[in-house]
Amino acid sequence: MGIDAVPTRAPRRVRGSDPLWKQASESILERIESQELKAGEKLAPERELCAQLDISRVTLRKALSRLVDQGVLSASHGRGWFVAQPVAAREWPNDLESFTTTAHRKHMRPSSLVLRQIVEAASLDEADRLGVPAGTPLLRLERVRLLNDVRIAVDRTVIPADLAPSLATKDFSSASLFEELRAQGVELSRSEATIEARTADERLAAQLELAVGAPVLVLDQTIQTPDQRPVLASTVEYSGERYRLRTTLSSSSDPARR
Repeated sequence: MGIDAVPTRAPRRVRGSDPLWKQASESILERIESQELKAGEKLAPERELCAQLDISRVTLRKALSRLVDQGVLSASHGRGWFVAQPVAAREWPNDLESFTTTAHRKHMRPSSLVLRQIVEAASLDEADRLGVPAGTPLLRLERVRLLNDVRIAVDRTVIPADLAPSLATKDFSSASLFEELRAQGVELSRSEATIEARTADERLAAQLELAVGAPVLVLDQTIQTPDQRPVLASTVEYSGERYRLRTTLSSSSDPARR
């Protein structure tokens, strides 16, 4: 049974700041997350989807392409659009991707509790990491990141405020920071990261609803644009009880690496 067998809800237009393609993609995503649309199901023809969602074909294709990028849909030339089949979990991505994209790839529901969203002067350390003068206005964004309403991590990020001024008032309880940056023409190309194990202090334990001293995995990263300009610095502290790191290592003699 395809999507054309069930009337599609038109995208919500109450959030006037969100473009129609994004509202349309969220409308389709909601149906997939609620299991109204199952893995492998074919979506209705584009003409029907345009009518159901009350959008143009150009807008529809942008919405569907974004869901393909997130691993939610797949496209087959000449056959149409399909709900992607679940893939084996891959805890640590090989590519630079956002928390939101990782969650959707794993068929999970991401959300955030915004702890702090304010523009403040850069400290000496922050200025050094971002290659800006000390005192430069930075957007400071601190969030508790959740998957299916379970607290997974605390994300503390700083970005030069003039890079994308509208981010200071964006609702990041649901919005993806990476997507918002890309929507404003900021291309994220490369991340330099370090990972280490620590234990939760009282503040972090309260934010993640853990016991004091519980294990946490700390990711500290600086993200650059293609011209090697650092534009984002973040520290993400993952609950060691709710998040695993799994990767694949091979020796230099492995034929696949030659």
